[in-house]
Amino acid sequence: MQELTIGANEAGQRFDKYLKKLFPEAPSGLLYGQLRKKNLTLNGKKAEGKELLKEGDLVQCFFSQETFDKFRGGANKARETSAYQKAYQKLQGIQVLYEDSHFIFLNKPAGILTQKASPEDLSLNEWMIGYLLDKGSLTEKELETFCPSVANRLDRNTSGLVLCGKSLVGLQILSELIRDRKIQKFYQCICHGEMHQPQSLEGYLSKREATNQVTIFDRPTPGATQIRTKYRPLAATKAYTFLEVELITGKTHQIRAHLASEGHSLLGDSKYGDSLTAMTDQKEFGIRHQLLHARHVVFPDKIELSLDSNQYEKALTPLLGKTISAPLPSEFLRIEKKIFSES
Repeated sequence: MQELTIGANEAGQRFDKYLKKLFPEAPSGLLYGQLRKKNLTLNGKKAEGKELLKEGDLVQCFFSQETFDKFRGGANKARETSAYQKAYQKLQGIQVLYEDSHFIFLNKPAGILTQKASPEDLSLNEWMIGYLLDKGSLTEKELETFCPSVANRLDRNTSGLVLCGKSLVGLQILSELIRDRKIQKFYQCICHGEMHQPQSLEGYLSKREATNQVTIFDRPTPGATQIRTKYRPLAATKAYTFLEVELITGKTHQIRAHLASEGHSLLGDSKYGDSLTAMTDQKEFGIRHQLLHARHVVFPDKIELSLDSNQYEKALTPLLGKTISAPLPSEFLRIEKKIFSES
């Protein structure tokens, strides 16, 4: 028999979901069968799997050690740990901007994936876990049933601020803040065209999964989601504008596609801008990707959470009233200076 005690990062989830994380190599039907046979118990009693776990609950597994190890997938876990260590060693330029016991906010360079798209990829998410393992604030045992994760995603070639949850409480808080638009997210970019007045854009965005490309419409369209984008010019010439953009809604490629639909494609953006213009950008500025940076996240002085527990309020309190900023990359600063200081 094996005994496991539920920790803080495992509490609050259904028992069956916990078991699927604990035994990734076991079919779901088999796990429910083991629950019915009382080979898997919760606090010494038969369980259905729907129970919400609490910190300190006791899980008993009446398996042979061989079966227990097989269902845990030890070889796969070893490969995952190796990938975390490899990402932490190989991915360069990632900066920790803020960290406490529940949250870690990172500055992602352009060219790095936020999350891996295929099994062999290395991403910021793996780097973050490797960093936590190396620092000793996360153990391999804890990873067996809870995995820290990014809460928002940036395109590979978009740089800047990525919010991550170190704990289950932290992830749940960030999920609500982003989903319910309780925090403000600001980006900076350089785009084509002369713009001098702040604007609030509205439109409808439809994504084509096959090409990972979106289309913007100016009226309600079947399959399209309403979007809102606000911007404020920071500097302008007759050919270019340096913008601060507030992302009111957060959809795939929203800033890039929305500005391009208004005739102001981002510098270096061959996907939503004119390909000839993008080639000219590459030749003139030495840039091979869109110049877009997630710059600030602003946490209001007061935030009401639907999550009803003192632990959530306690975890969120250090962030109230804070603005977390990601410094502009050197490439962005070089091009900004070339366009707006030399004009």
